[in-house]
Parts: sequence; C-alpha cells; structure tokens
Amino acid sequence: MLLGIFAACALGILLGGLRMTGQADQIADRTGLGEALVGGVLLGAATSLSGTIVSLTAAMDGRASLAFSNGIGGIAAQTAFLALADILHRKINLEHAAADLSNVFQGALLMLMLALPLFALTGPDVAIFGVHPVSILLVAIYVAGVIATRRIREEPMWRPVETRDTIPDEPEEESDKGPSTPWLFASFVALMLVMGAIGWVIAQIAETMTDRYDLSASVVGALMTAVVTSLPELVTTLAAVRRGALQLAVGGIIGGNTFDTLFLTISDVGYREGSLYHAIGPDDLYWLAVGLIMTAILTLGQLYRQREGPGGIGLESAAMLGVYAVAIALPLLAGGSA
Repeated sequence: MLLGIFAACALGILLGGLRMTGQADQIADRTGLGEALVGGVLLGAATSLSGTIVSLTAAMDGRASLAFSNGIGGIAAQTAFLALADILHRKINLEHAAADLSNVFQGALLMLMLALPLFALTGPDVAIFGVHPVSILLVAIYVAGVIATRRIREEPMWRPVETRDTIPDEPEEESDKGPSTPWLFASFVALMLVMGAIGWVIAQIAETMTDRYDLSASVVGALMTAVVTSLPELVTTLAAVRRGALQLAVGGIIGGNTFDTLFLTISDVGYREGSLYHAIGPDDLYWLAVGLIMTAILTLGQLYRQREGPGGIGLESAAMLGVYAVAIALPLLAGGSA
C-alpha cells in the first residue's frame, strides 16, 4: 500500500509539472520577464514546493538527515535531468543553443549557496532562536540573487555570442481564445497547493519506510524522496525543450536548484533540537559535494558553449550523467563490500 500511494504521488507530481510548464511559458511571454527569469524563479520555486514540504515535515519530526538529504539530493538529480534534456534536443548541444547570461549567473549563485552549508558545518555550533546564521544568509543571498538576475536581463554587462545555432527567447503569438492572465496565475497557484499536499504525503511515507525497513535516512532522502519530488523538474524541462523554450528549460533547473537550497533554511527552522548543520552526518555531506561538482560542470559548460560532443550531446552533459551514476554506485558498492 505504501508503494502504491508513493507511485500515485509520483504520477500526480508528473501531471502537475507538465501542466505548469505551459503556464510558466505563457506567463513569461505576457509579463515580459523572459523564460530564464520565470523558469529560474517562478517555475523553479513552484515545482520545488513538494520537496519543501518533505524537508519541513521531516525536520519538525526531528529527522535532520532526511530533511537535509532530500533538498541536497534533489539538486544532483535535477542537474542530471538537464543532461537528459540535452539528449532529447538532438539538433545541437542544449547549453549552446540556450545561451543566456541569467542562467550563468544563477549557476555561480548556486555554487555559492551550496558552499555555505559546508562553512556552517565546519564552524562553531551557534544559533539565533534555534536557527543557524547561515540559514538566514541563504535567504538573503537568494533574494539578492533574484533581484540581480532581473537586472542582468534588463541591463546586461556581458552578452553571449549569438551563432546560427542559438535559439533566442522570443514571445510566442497567442490566440485570443487563451485564458486570461488572472486565471492563468490562479491556476498556477492551485497547482502549487496540490504539489504541497503531495509533498506532505510523501514525507509521511518516507518516514514510515525508514523506520519499518531500517533504511538509511540519507539514502531515502537523496535517492527516493528527492528524485520523486524532483519529477516536476524532469517533466517541465523535457516539455520546455519540446516547446522550443530552451532558456526556460535550463533556467527552470538551475533556478529550482537555487530555490532548493532554501530547503535547508526551512528545515533548520523546523528542526528544534539545535543547528540542523551539526545534526547531519558524512552521508549527507556526500550528496552536497555531488551537487556542487555537478553545478560547477554545468556552469563551465554554459561558458564553454560546445556545439557538439560525445553521442551528440555536450561534454558537460556526459560528465554530469557520469558523476551522478558514480555517485549512486559508490555507496551501493561500499555497502556491499561492508
């Protein structure tokens, strides 16, 4: 029954994420904010809501490892999803065609935000009303990053070189029969609430399975709840690529990953037994390092802008898939040898 409910939740997330992609693309066109910004902020936050609820619920129940690994593990999984999207986009390397300065900036911002939990862990165990200062700093950096991303789009100081393979972000012509803008936003918010409810159910299932089968909370968080709650990113990314909204696809992944770092802030607030960062173990830091490595590869790939690579995809996509595969295999092999 648990697995059946878990599968139903995964299906609900898939369908909701597919619907949200088209709505986000329309919102980007109507508001003039652009696909990279809407994908990185609005769509990224919306599709991450179920994962947010999972981390918050786990933290409030005193499960620091599950709360931490759920958010961090999702970053690695979602970055791997972008490599799968590159496989779908057969014409040219996705990172080349979707060149956008906002996405490069978001990638660098994400690496900064992933480094802060390491700083918190290695530093003294301090807290302000039970919340580590780094958790507060993560929110401040995220807000500043959103503002800076908007400014970069409006007044860029650097521009990617346009080639014959670059697909620009141009608004699509809409028919008069489309939904009104207020209705579009209302529908988007309704889907977000559904995602949040599904996230709560997934958290209950994960905690039950962890206790019943004596599973590692880090493994359950990084490879089960994180992957399932990241399915909207997979669906929205693949759907955006098929729609030709390439900046939305890349921006949705990077922006979603940036928003996912705020899982740590939310979890730290919900965890009442001290600093979240000093309650986790080496297994959780392992997935933090994996996410940081994959983000660095993705950011370098956007700067290098290779047209074609091995197997018709970018070298960075092949590297990201390789890193993620090795990251999954190493704990399993270590467990087997032990």
